[in-house]
Amino acid sequence: MPAGHLSIDDFFTRLSSLFQSRRNSTHGTIILTQKRLSPQSPSSSSPTTTSPPFPDQAALSPLSLLVRASNGKSKDRREGKIKLSTIVQPDRLEGFFTKYAEVMRGGTTALKKRDRSGRKKATKAKKKGKAGVSGEGETK
Repeated sequence: MPAGHLSIDDFFTRLSSLFQSRRNSTHGTIILTQKRLSPQSPSSSSPTTTSPPFPDQAALSPLSLLVRASNGKSKDRREGKIKLSTIVQPDRLEGFFTKYAEVMRGGTTALKKRDRSGRKKATKAKKKGKAGVSGEGETK
């Protein structure tokens, strides 16, 4: 495993604690990203060889997946920023996503539903206004 990346078990342990710390605060953000890793090819010395524009689309073997998590702190509060990452090999993807779903389900229980009541009232008022306007221009 390259330096800086956690093992899968450590990643899930720390991700759970990240969700737990978010649950104990009044607000916050957790950012999760997934990205497939392109195979690292040595740079060719001859510039005349043409390479395909997307070399990972013509991969001969399945590609690994890079998964990242962060608590979303900005540059201003960098001392409190938590960054996690792990690399998942293709043969372990199914087990990884099973565990990932469990951790996500457990971590999202403390999320609050967005308050959209103001938007709904504005939409209803707008619809009422349009219905009244269309009926006013008619002649008997």
